[in-house]
Amino acid sequence: MSEHWKPHDKGGEESHGQYISAIYRHMQVLISAELAPYRIGSGQYIFLMAIAFQQPITQKELSQKLHIDKTTAAKAIARLETEGYVRREADPADNRYHQLYLTDSGRAVVPRVQEALARVKNKTRKGISDEEYSLLISLLKVVLRNLTVPEEA
Repeated sequence: MSEHWKPHDKGGEESHGQYISAIYRHMQVLISAELAPYRIGSGQYIFLMAIAFQQPITQKELSQKLHIDKTTAAKAIARLETEGYVRREADPADNRYHQLYLTDSGRAVVPRVQEALARVKNKTRKGISDEEYSLLISLLKVVLRNLTVPEEA
């Protein structure tokens, strides 16, 4: 354990939340630097990529899929729209909603974003076997499910 991270509970156990938080912050810094040439912030790339792989998609569906609140999603999508990567069209089934699509610029930047994200991911995977990485992902999915799925009464 790092000398900077002391156990906070009386049992002396380390908190996985501390590590998840630190990993997230460090990855965001790296991702921001990688994506700066494309004017895509670390808070927008996840929306760009989700739209790329599931278009059309409504803002509400995107927000739910990514487990991100609607206000944050709206701001990120607006920024992608301003940069010319995303366009909105009224949902023919319900005019209250807009479907999101990538523009030509959005489609062109996706491979570059994928390459940048792969570089960051490869850096995080140094010294971790494929088996260990699979286990890590599985455990993180359990943690996320524990936090997002309502408990039965």
